[in-house]
Amino acid sequence: MPDDSNAISAVVDPESSEFATEPVPAHAQVGWVRVALVSAMVAFSLPTFVTGAEVFLKLDNRSAFSATLLGCAVLTVIAALCGIVGTRAHVSSYMLARVAFGQWGAAVVNLAFAVSLLGWFGVNIDLFSGAVIRLLGDAAQIAAPAWVVELAAGVVMTITTIYGFRAINALSMVLVPVMMVVTVVLLGEAIGTRSLDATLAAPQVATMSFGDAVSSVVGGVIIGAIIMPDITRFIRHWRGALYTALLSYAIVQSIVMLSGGLAADLLRNDDFLDVLIVMGLSWGAFVIVIAGSWVLNSLNLYSAGLGTEATFPALKQRWLIIVLGVFGTAAAFLNILDSFLTFLFYLSVVFIPVAGIIAVDHFLVRPAAYRGAAVQHPDAYSATALVAWASGSVFALAADDLPISLTRIAAIDAIIIAAVLYAILGRWRPQPKFTTATEF
Repeated sequence: MPDDSNAISAVVDPESSEFATEPVPAHAQVGWVRVALVSAMVAFSLPTFVTGAEVFLKLDNRSAFSATLLGCAVLTVIAALCGIVGTRAHVSSYMLARVAFGQWGAAVVNLAFAVSLLGWFGVNIDLFSGAVIRLLGDAAQIAAPAWVVELAAGVVMTITTIYGFRAINALSMVLVPVMMVVTVVLLGEAIGTRSLDATLAAPQVATMSFGDAVSSVVGGVIIGAIIMPDITRFIRHWRGALYTALLSYAIVQSIVMLSGGLAADLLRNDDFLDVLIVMGLSWGAFVIVIAGSWVLNSLNLYSAGLGTEATFPALKQRWLIIVLGVFGTAAAFLNILDSFLTFLFYLSVVFIPVAGIIAVDHFLVRPAAYRGAAVQHPDAYSATALVAWASGSVFALAADDLPISLTRIAAIDAIIIAAVLYAILGRWRPQPKFTTATEF
């Protein structure tokens, strides 16, 4: 029997893995349940609750409910497709991007992901500092300047990423049951005082479109869905990647966003920390906010470091993480949280075409490129993939000014345009020269 404990250690700590740039061998592969729990853990974060709250406060409840479920369904499909590719090829998202976009094209993709992860680092520090300031003010009547808390948070999270990644990941696994309890209590409080029909019928003047709401839900975790192969590559069978996507996005993500949205709507309050306090979850919620932000930011910074290091292998990882931590902390001072939904919207539109291109390349255009030795010998770059990526993103970004829109949802338009265009143009892309007889 494979040693699941050692293999899962590689899943949660890439530094301990010997398979960063090669397929995971059979003896290191594990069952899907343990990987799915690691993936689902990310949904129990304050940004997910906040996204749900923002959507419900800017749409009527019935539309917000539908937008949340549709957005999570889109994420489930994307995560399933990317996760299945990772499981069948047993390589990381970086290696898959190298196959689809070429070595230098993948560098562009991974650097873009790194920038996005640093943006998330700044958003989470904003959320972290808000929770700490509120806690100090309410519990100890201490007024702490926001910039001091943000700077201290950035320093501590950066140091933790360098020296304590295993401990932080272990802490996150311990927090999952606590986060589940808080989520269930929130959901119960939100719907316990009124019927579901009354909740959905509650009047609300919409201040954002249904399509933008779906794009915001998708944008909230789209990068996590696209880099799903980083953990699903350790799963023994491709069906495990499908189950992982269903648990993470169709179930957990939906419940977390709906609980946050319905709770915020009940109190008509856009400050989610206030919502947690009024719901009687003050101390427990602050623990979740602080610890959850800490864990999530360590993972964000670590992933940004991996992508950047893979692009510039000559850089020392420790110093690279320090530099990226400085940039991420600086992002917090830009008050990214003030434009949270706009930030998520552009994330979804820019990055979602990547998933479509990789899926089409794997399933339709060049399946042999994802087998055995071919993975290790990518093209220098793929103009076809880069053109399809840019076309999908530009079309979706310009949708408001164009007379046509495929679905009126920018995120879905982006992936459809990129996938279809690549499916057409990719037919003329040369097949890989290095293949093996290995079949999926």
